[in-house]
Amino acid sequence: MRLSARVDYALRAAAELAAASGGPVTAEQLARAQAIPGKFLENILTQLRRAGLVRSQRGPVGGYWLARSPADISLADVIRAVDGPLANVRGERPEHVDYDGAARSLQQVWIALRASERSILESVTLEDVSTGRLPPTVRTLSEDPDAWAS
Repeated sequence: MRLSARVDYALRAAAELAAASGGPVTAEQLARAQAIPGKFLENILTQLRRAGLVRSQRGPVGGYWLARSPADISLADVIRAVDGPLANVRGERPEHVDYDGAARSLQQVWIALRASERSILESVTLEDVSTGRLPPTVRTLSEDPDAWAS
């Protein structure tokens, strides 16, 4: 799995918003906190707002905040908002690719890969990330990446 800079920045900015208590956080504050290029971040925040994950307010007391509780926004939600579907093959959903001959089983591999990604990314919320309290399965895999094979 390859995560784009856009996804990395979006997740980091969303985690900052999840950690912010109280009022709006400016794009400049988010950019500074996570060393994200300002213009790039503005585009990402616009995408997150259009997806209904972030709200914004203009003006001297303006900024951005999460539209829902951080416990109700998964990492998958953020990724889909800025990068589209979690897993695709040449821009197609795995169910829509067909292979012939010896490669026929690859479609099943791509579907399983997407399911595996989803099982992690949909189970981890912005609250989990911002508080450092990751689900046990994620902690186990991060401490012992070979544990899934057990």
